[in-house]
Amino acid sequence: MNIMTVLQAIIQGIIQGATEFLPVSSSGHLSLAQHFMNVQLPSLLFDVILHLGTLVAVLIVYYKLVGRLICEFIFMIGDIFTGKFKWSKMNPDRRMVIMLIIGLIPLFLLFLPIPGTGMKIKDFADKLATDSGIVVEGCSLIMTAILLSLGIIASKKTPARYTIHGNRKTVKSEGGRRQFNVVDAITVGITQCFAAVFPGLSRSGSTLSAGLMRGINRQTALDYSFVIGIPSILAAAVLELKDAVNEPMTIGIAPIIAGIISSAIVGFLAIKLLKWMVTTNKLHVFVAYTFILGAIVIILGIIEHSTGVNPITGMAINF
Repeated sequence: MNIMTVLQAIIQGIIQGATEFLPVSSSGHLSLAQHFMNVQLPSLLFDVILHLGTLVAVLIVYYKLVGRLICEFIFMIGDIFTGKFKWSKMNPDRRMVIMLIIGLIPLFLLFLPIPGTGMKIKDFADKLATDSGIVVEGCSLIMTAILLSLGIIASKKTPARYTIHGNRKTVKSEGGRRQFNVVDAITVGITQCFAAVFPGLSRSGSTLSAGLMRGINRQTALDYSFVIGIPSILAAAVLELKDAVNEPMTIGIAPIIAGIISSAIVGFLAIKLLKWMVTTNKLHVFVAYTFILGAIVIILGIIEHSTGVNPITGMAINF
């Protein structure tokens, strides 16, 4: 493999790592990058590698919380079999475990068949991600901006608690609830389903916004959004790996290493950046970015449909 292959792997890793966790949509950006740069992922295996890189990033940032949740899950299973489990007497970690499980249940909707098409919802999602048009991506990016705006508005309606020392007023705790309930978890889970179907609709942005609109405080909603992404990313990697093992090996070791390292490093930095932007009330930056990008993509998509030519590459497009 030559140096350009390694460079392409690094670029794809950077795009995946940054957009998987920032509320701007990794699927939308990868689709647009491949569309306008005429670059395709070399194999499904490489796509799996990129997902594993981002998985490493979130595990590094949340290793303490993930470790506690795994231990609590094991204890909970023991309590269920010994008859000691009580819904009304759950500690915060156990409640989080149960709410994560409930939030993942709606993902099974992706495997439901679409009447009259011979496709499952997941197949429809794959078709949207690989078609020649980009209008869907543009509309989905604008929907991401709308959801983020609604989340920001909702978070401002949950007043924070303050402490007063003389003439100074400091924030004691953020407004909003610190615990998810069943309705919150189902709402976030359904939102995550829509993000899995439409390329350009950010998974992290939509799940975070859903939590904020349900009255959850920013930090709790953000933590839940990241942690629920772990099994989602892992499941996506496993499903793709099943098909990838039947493909011929078309990528060398160097690009694989470059891809996983770049996606993990950039993913780690993206998580840290988003946590800082959430706590400092700067989510509006992503609202502006996704709205402007979405509008540009829609315009370019309409031009492509009218002319049949990619305005960036100059190549003909078959719709």
